[in-house]
Amino acid sequence: MGRMETFSLVPRGPFSLAASVRFLEGFTPAAYAGSADSALELAFPVEGSWETVGVRVRQDAGEVTAEIVSPDKPGPDLLTAVRQQVERILSLDVDGSGFPAVGERDPVIGDLQRRYPGLRPVGFWSPYEAAAWTIIGHRIRITQAAAIKARMGEELGEAVSFGGQIVHAFPSPQRLAGLDTFPGLAGRKPEWLRSIAEAALDGQLDTARLRAMPHEEAMADLKKLPGIGDFSAGLTLLRGAGEPDAVPGQEPRLARAVALAYGLPGPATPEQVLQISESWRPYRTWVTLLLRIQLEFQTGEIAGRPGHARTG
Repeated sequence: MGRMETFSLVPRGPFSLAASVRFLEGFTPAAYAGSADSALELAFPVEGSWETVGVRVRQDAGEVTAEIVSPDKPGPDLLTAVRQQVERILSLDVDGSGFPAVGERDPVIGDLQRRYPGLRPVGFWSPYEAAAWTIIGHRIRITQAAAIKARMGEELGEAVSFGGQIVHAFPSPQRLAGLDTFPGLAGRKPEWLRSIAEAALDGQLDTARLRAMPHEEAMADLKKLPGIGDFSAGLTLLRGAGEPDAVPGQEPRLARAVALAYGLPGPATPEQVLQISESWRPYRTWVTLLLRIQLEFQTGEIAGRPGHARTG
């Protein structure tokens, strides 16, 4: 194998890749099993061509370097697409230099920023994968959904070798478009997943397209897809397309997280969330992540503690 293609990403504002890795290991339902040296190893279908790539990301003294492990010789178009996707996954496409000012305006958020320094949202690898995740997880426990999604990667996705370990990418939309059935997918889920795959192939789930739309318009567009309601559309837009400044609706966990952080007697009402979140602009999505991490630290509900959360 020849010299691998690398590219550098320069964070604007505070950023810690190690915090991102800890977040993935301890908080997300996808059970990320990262390497021990705080490198982040990603395998995903690239938006547009949907070719599966493997990328290893490291940070040294502030500079973030990404190394394309697979394919061996990516062309210039693929290299550009991978760079844009990795930037978006790590929220490095957003200028975060104004984020500390949010904590100065709101001491509650300032405390969370000090507790989780440099943490930015780590998105799903694409809006396509985020939308598929909401379908897989519909009306089942998050831990169950994560196990099904992992099996889909192993059986239908492509494997990428990072030397010491194999990472299975989520299946490309071309592969998912032909899905007939899969263990654990009940009811109309296979049909809905085929619709998600076809929408991705048609460009409807393109990150740039969704981010260019006004928030409500993008939400309405996503809800045209079978099986996608308010919660699923919000997750696809915020955690899939990486919209940095929105407050998710239909999100009971956020209502509880706001109540916990701000000492409210019960879950925050939608009106209270909107009022409190005004001071978080233009990073409202980033702040909701910090609040939900604090809630998870206290409750353990996403990790699957008995009696706790479902995906929506």
